[in-house]
Amino acid sequence: MPSIDPHARWLSIGELSARSGVSVSALRFYERQGLIASERTSGNQRRYPRTALRRVAFVRVSQRVGLSLNDIRAALASLPADRAPSPADWERISQGWRSQLDARIAELQRLREGLSSCIGCGCLSLEVCGLANADDALGSEGPGSRLWGTDAAAS
Repeated sequence: MPSIDPHARWLSIGELSARSGVSVSALRFYERQGLIASERTSGNQRRYPRTALRRVAFVRVSQRVGLSLNDIRAALASLPADRAPSPADWERISQGWRSQLDARIAELQRLREGLSSCIGCGCLSLEVCGLANADDALGSEGPGSRLWGTDAAAS
């Protein structure tokens, strides 16, 4: 049986970039943010384990669905560092995010519906806008947004 080259399981930053489709600068950013990790060669070059490909893919997909880097970092920290994550690992993480994504979807649907009526009304006035501040009900609470991005906005 042939011996396995111990260096064959490591990827340079250029190889990781080419295989993942993510720029070298983005990979360096991900590393600074603790999303992926590398080891250094004696010449101080980064080397990534092949499992970094899955982690980079996970980061990209997570960003596309609107998750924060903090959420992504916490999820990746719960994964095994010594092996590629299993389908069960991914399922566990995705279950934890479902309610957060459902809430985001509901908010976007509410915004979409409100936007249609807002464009149609033509008032262009935040003082009388029924969407942004119906009947000026929030004026007594002080300046600034009171509903957007809160649970109260869904009601």
